[in-house]
Amino acid sequence: MVRSRLICAFLLVACCCCRRAAGVPGEAEQPEPELVEVEVGSTALLDCGFSHSQGNFSHIDWFSVHKEKPTLIFRVRQGQGQSEPGEYQHRLSLQNKGTTLALTHVTPHDERIFLCQGKRPRSQEHHIQLRVYKAPEEPSIQVNAVGISVNSREPEEVATCVGRNGYPIPQVIWYKNGQPLKEEKNRIHIQSSQIVESSGLYTLRSVLKAQLLKKDKDAQFYCELNYRLPSGNHMKESREVTVPVFYPAEKVWLEVEPVGILKEGDRVEIRCLADGNPPPHFSISKQNLSTKEMEEETTDDNGILVLEPAQKQHSGLYECQGLDLETMASLQSDQQELLVNYVSDVWVSPAAPESQEGSSLTLTCEAESNQALEFQWLREKTGKVLEKGPVLQLHNLKREAGGGYRCMASVPSVPGLNRTQLVNVAIFGPPWMALKKRKMWVQENAVLNLSCEASGHPRPTISWNVKGMASEQDQDLQSVLSILNVLVTPKLLETGVECMASNSLGKNTTIIFLELDSNRTGLNMSTVSPHARANSTSTEKKLPKPESKGVVIVAVTVCVLVLAVLGALLYFFYKKGKLPCGQSGKQEITLPPSRRSEFVVEVKSDKLPEEMGLLQGSNGDKRAPGDQGEKYIDLRH
Repeated sequence: MVRSRLICAFLLVACCCCRRAAGVPGEAEQPEPELVEVEVGSTALLDCGFSHSQGNFSHIDWFSVHKEKPTLIFRVRQGQGQSEPGEYQHRLSLQNKGTTLALTHVTPHDERIFLCQGKRPRSQEHHIQLRVYKAPEEPSIQVNAVGISVNSREPEEVATCVGRNGYPIPQVIWYKNGQPLKEEKNRIHIQSSQIVESSGLYTLRSVLKAQLLKKDKDAQFYCELNYRLPSGNHMKESREVTVPVFYPAEKVWLEVEPVGILKEGDRVEIRCLADGNPPPHFSISKQNLSTKEMEEETTDDNGILVLEPAQKQHSGLYECQGLDLETMASLQSDQQELLVNYVSDVWVSPAAPESQEGSSLTLTCEAESNQALEFQWLREKTGKVLEKGPVLQLHNLKREAGGGYRCMASVPSVPGLNRTQLVNVAIFGPPWMALKKRKMWVQENAVLNLSCEASGHPRPTISWNVKGMASEQDQDLQSVLSILNVLVTPKLLETGVECMASNSLGKNTTIIFLELDSNRTGLNMSTVSPHARANSTSTEKKLPKPESKGVVIVAVTVCVLVLAVLGALLYFFYKKGKLPCGQSGKQEITLPPSRRSEFVVEVKSDKLPEEMGLLQGSNGDKRAPGDQGEKYIDLRH
């Protein structure tokens, strides 16, 4: 019995020794494999790890071990390599004199153990663990746009984070306001799942669920992906998102824009605000000054009460009511007083002041306001400040003092708040016209618009001494402007045009003289405006004389001077006897003896015979009827 046991033990030991000697891969005790790390798409260099004797690499077999099953993928014989058919057939090659096997285009499927086995000069094995990495894409985050109510009894979805095409599976961490979130029972729950793509890469999807409070209405959530590469640990963050949080309102209040002092004419907006989301339904009420009851005001579609323009009657007490449509709870704001500063009912006494020349006049201005007022008087025509205060005194009145005066009532404490009142002062007197007469250049048969303005009190009327189409326009309470449309005729050029203004105290005239301007061509319309204002001397608009008229005068003057000089020279030569103008027929011009017989010049006149018959010679005889005015100058003698 003992002998049988010894024989079995011997056979078992012998069998193990034989299997080890045969070099069956995977059967021997395996040491810790060498670790090689590469990224997807790169090349992995697998070093056999034997001593670098040339003989050690003359006979090598490479195996791929998947699920503990070795598969021959490459043979090396006498330094020459050959791939075995299969998934690695076209991606393996020898490098470094046959000691290294290069695996190109690494994929996640290549993450496994590779075995290098040499049989000469003795059996050797070397294990290599290939680790493959791939950084995921930037994480995307999708927030729950519907929102979360604080009244929810279970954690609601806040956001979803997705990290695509990573290897191995990255780790996801959620953050709120920069602080990492951890699982918390009935409060925070993180649910993650992954999908393996056909490429072997992973897509991670993580959902954050939480119970939120009112204080989380502005919380910033984001996710972070942590992953490893051959170079070390890395991370990528998503953008920050805010989830809508719904919570009931606890308080409502009024807000008025613009902020600060209000005045009449401003655009004022009154709106209700609340600390709930969504806001409750609002209504705005104003206190009735008579009944002291709050009465609801009409608001726009956004629940805003718009006062445009604001007026003094808009001042008063306002309040806001809010109704939560989910809980049907009603909230009411504190009452708020609205004050619209105003200046109103500005009036001047007397309302229609009249006075005689040389007398005095006192104007008094009054107004109403809820603030202290300041007054000042301005001349309407010039804008000049005449007096500061409610009373304006005018002494020794002249005709020029008539016209508009404006009282301005303003509130110094409220910039831009003022009201004005215009009053016209009338000075009794006959019509006043700026000019008694004037001249204008016109073109015959042209159509003119003649204007005539007069002022006075009582208001004058204007008439013309010629027929035409006339129209009147009131300039102010004491002034009138008349425009006459008339055709320029020879008679009109001779007599001119008279404009007459009259009232119950007298009359006055302006005469317009028309001068014919022959140098103006194409002129068919002119305007004369003898303005007449009771408080100033106006300058009438005159049609400018053509600039070419002066040039013509100068040219004519120069021509006259040239002709005068030429006449003087001719007279001088005639007196000296060098111009025998008194002889008829041929005239002799003195020449040197050598040239007297050279030529004769015949001078002919282009005048008609009857004209030439009026010409006389130096002896006073009339020319014969057949004489055509020909003159012969004998140059030979």
